[in-house]
Amino acid sequence: MTLQMGGVTFDCADPVKLAAFWSAATDRPAEAMAGDEVVMVGRAAPGAFPPMMFIRVPEGKTAKNRCHLDLHSADREASVTRLVELGAEVVEDHEIAEFDLRWTVLRDPEGNEFCVAQS
Repeated sequence: MTLQMGGVTFDCADPVKLAAFWSAATDRPAEAMAGDEVVMVGRAAPGAFPPMMFIRVPEGKTAKNRCHLDLHSADREASVTRLVELGAEVVEDHEIAEFDLRWTVLRDPEGNEFCVAQS
């Protein structure tokens, strides 16, 4: 039996706000599922990015993510600039020159870390 990725779920304080960020970041529609308690991004938009679900939880984020999204862009710097304009925060840039690898670690509006790499 083969497993398939059904989506990515984020626990968050404000599903509407966080879904709006990721909707704009991925250029996929957001859809409220249970008032403002659950919001989906990309549920009806098949493509390279799995659907994302944002669920309101009472507890806040207290530590670095143990798992994060790695996103790729043909123009990493322009993508990072756009994400910052949407509400992300740059944490740090990385480079491994010998392998021609460059990526930027960012945080979304609720502090979830994710990376944007040069593709």
